[in-house]
Amino acid sequence: MLKRGDKLGLEYIDLYLIHWPVKGKYKETWKALETLYKEKKVKAIGVSNFQIHHLEDLMKDAEIKPMVNQVELHPLLCQSELRDFCRNQDIQIEAWSPLAQGELLENAALKEIAQKYSKSVAQVILRWDLQNGIVTIPKSIKEHRIIENADVFDFELSSEDMDKISSLNENRRVGPDPDNFDF
Repeated sequence: MLKRGDKLGLEYIDLYLIHWPVKGKYKETWKALETLYKEKKVKAIGVSNFQIHHLEDLMKDAEIKPMVNQVELHPLLCQSELRDFCRNQDIQIEAWSPLAQGELLENAALKEIAQKYSKSVAQVILRWDLQNGIVTIPKSIKEHRIIENADVFDFELSSEDMDKISSLNENRRVGPDPDNFDF
């Protein structure tokens, strides 16, 4: 258990997540996170890569519902059912790999929408996330891209463009499948 001032040198941690729904382990790990939360050592606790069935299983025995579910989510993998479930359960969805590891940057439909708003494809995708109530964590090591990725608050996508972006869904992952991973 973390003690104030231990290895991290912090008074508390903002968000602590279980990274993968490892069968036979995530419930015990969740109990440890609940303890840290109750002790105010962590401000929020959540999960990552949990599908609906994982969340339902976890919540059967949990005292505290996950506050965040961080999942792979982008226009090629919209995760609509999971998003609806989490919204109904008051669990915030957070998208990792929102640009599909860069695969979406050359998408013709997204380029057309980006041109319409005088924005980059990345900015359009990140705005789509925002308008869908999704917290998003784009990754870049290039300063100009980091600055560009943050510049998404001065425009709004039309409902037609939101629908066009959502229609790109192929249920295609660029990362591991939470139901079939081996690591």
